[in-house]
Amino acid sequence: MRSTLFLVAVAAIGLLCGTPVNGQSYAITNARIVTVSGATIDSGTVVIRDGLIEAVGPNLKPPADAKVFDATGLTVYPGFIDALTNLGMPAGTPPPVRGAAPTAAMVATSNSNYPAGLRPEEAAEDELRGGDTQFEMNRNAGFTTALTTGRTGIFNGQSAIIDLSGDSVSAFMIRSPFAQHVSFATVGGGVYPGSLLGTFSALRQMMYDAQRLQALQKQYAANPKGMKRPDADKSLEALFPVVDRRMPIVFNANSERDIIRALDLIKEFKLNGMIAGGQESWKVADRLKAANVPVLLSLNFPKRTTAMSPEADPETMETLRLRAETPKGPAKLAAAGVRFAFESDNARSIGDFFTNAGRAVDAGLSRDIALRAMTLASAEILGVDDRLGSIEPGKIANLVVIRGDLFGKDKYVTHVFVDGKYYDQKAPPKVTPQTTRGQGENAAGLPNVAGAYAINIEVPGQPIGATLTLAQQGASLTGTLVSQLGTAPIRDGKMTADGFSFTATVDFGGSTIDIIFRGTVNASQISGTIDSPQGVVPFSGTKTP
Repeated sequence: MRSTLFLVAVAAIGLLCGTPVNGQSYAITNARIVTVSGATIDSGTVVIRDGLIEAVGPNLKPPADAKVFDATGLTVYPGFIDALTNLGMPAGTPPPVRGAAPTAAMVATSNSNYPAGLRPEEAAEDELRGGDTQFEMNRNAGFTTALTTGRTGIFNGQSAIIDLSGDSVSAFMIRSPFAQHVSFATVGGGVYPGSLLGTFSALRQMMYDAQRLQALQKQYAANPKGMKRPDADKSLEALFPVVDRRMPIVFNANSERDIIRALDLIKEFKLNGMIAGGQESWKVADRLKAANVPVLLSLNFPKRTTAMSPEADPETMETLRLRAETPKGPAKLAAAGVRFAFESDNARSIGDFFTNAGRAVDAGLSRDIALRAMTLASAEILGVDDRLGSIEPGKIANLVVIRGDLFGKDKYVTHVFVDGKYYDQKAPPKVTPQTTRGQGENAAGLPNVAGAYAINIEVPGQPIGATLTLAQQGASLTGTLVSQLGTAPIRDGKMTADGFSFTATVDFGGSTIDIIFRGTVNASQISGTIDSPQGVVPFSGTKTP
C-alpha cells in the first residue's frame, strides 16, 4: 500500500513539474567530430540525453532508446557562439536628431538621476522577449548561443548570455547579467552629453561618483550614528560591480583612437575591461596583450555597399586601407597572443560571419584559432566554458552538423541541437527560375506573390506604414519597399514553397541598415517578421487591387 501511495505521489509530482522538454535522447553516428577541446575524432558517435552530451567517442554503441542520425560524410562541431549581438531584444527607436527637443522617451521614466542613455542599471534580461522563432535564421546558420544587449545610448545596458532555443526568457537564459556595455556615443536631442568630449567626461565622472557612493554606503552600513544617510542612486549603484571588477565592462570601439581611450579608462579605474568591435585593435595588440584585455572581434567587415558610378567620388585611401587591412587583423591579434572571440556585430547578412571568418583564414589566421574564436575561446571569454564551447560529456548539448567546408561557400548546416533539442533543417530548395503564370502558382510550382501590398510594420510605439511591390520570376523576387524611411529596392529575394524572404537597405536614425523580410502570403493577406540590427518586429498587410 505504501509503495502504491509513493508511486502515486511521484506521478503527481511529475504532472506538476511537467515532462522534461529535452528528455528525448539522440545519437549522431559515423561523424567526424571536432571536439575543439581535444583531438578530432575521424569517425565517432555523440550521444545526447536530457539536454546534455552524455558520451562522445569513436566506438560508442547508440543507446537503445536513442533516435539515431547517420552522419556519414558530415562533421559535428560545438554550436557556434555569437559574442555580441542584440538577438531577442525589441526593436529600438531611431536616435534623436541633435538639437531637437527631448522626446517623451528621453524624459525621466524611472527614478534614475540620469537621462536615458546614461542608465547602466538597464538590463537585457528585462527587455528580452520570449519566442523560439525569432532565433530561426541564426540557428539555421549554426548559432546556438549569443551574448545579447541593447545597442542604443552610451550605456547599452547589462548583457545576457542566451541559448537560441525556448519560447520563454527563462528557458533560453544561460547567464545574466554578464557585463556592462558602453558605446562612445552621445545622448542627443539637446540632452547632455551632446558631444564625444562630454561623453568621456560623463563616463569618468560616473565612475568616480560610483566609487565615492559605494565607500559612503559601506561607511554608513558599518556605523550610521552621526552620519548623514547617503542618497540612493540606482544608476551609480549599478556600477558598483564594475568598479569592483566583479562585472566586466565592454567598450564598443573600432578605431585605434577610441580603443586607446577605452584602454585608458580601463587602466585608470582598474576595470575588468573588454573591447567590442575592434576593427583596428591589431594596431594596439601589444597594449591589449599587456593589459590582458580580450576583444569581441567584429566579423562585420567594412565593404562597399553600393556600386561605383562614374559620378561618385573616389573612395579615400583611408577607406580603401581599412577594407584591405581589417581581414588581416585577427591573425595579427593571434600572433600577439591577444584573446579574442568572433561577434557578428549585427552584420547585414548572418552569412557574412562565416564568409569573413574565411577571409581572415585566407589572410593568415589558422583555421583552428578561427574555429575556437566562435566556440571555446568565446565561451572562455564569456565565462561559460564549463558548460559550452566544446564537445565533452556533461556539457550542454549545443551541436551543429555541417556538410562541406566550414569556411567554404559549399557549407550547409544539416542538423542543429540547442539544449539537446533537435531542430530540423530543411534542404535548400531545388527550383529552376521560370516565368510566372497564373495568380496562385507559377511554372516552378511555387506560390505567386507578385503584386503590390499595403503593409504595417509594427515597430513598438511607432508603427510604420509601407508599400511593398513584388515582381516574381520563378523562385526569384525583385521589387521595392516604399515607406517614411524612403524607397529601397529589394535584393536577394527568394520564394520557396514555405514562404519568401528578401533584404532591403534603409536609412534609420541617420544610419544605413539592412532589414530582412521573411513572410508568407495567404490569398490577399501577407504577414511575417522583419529582422534588423534593432531587433525583430512583425509586419502584416493586404494586397492592393
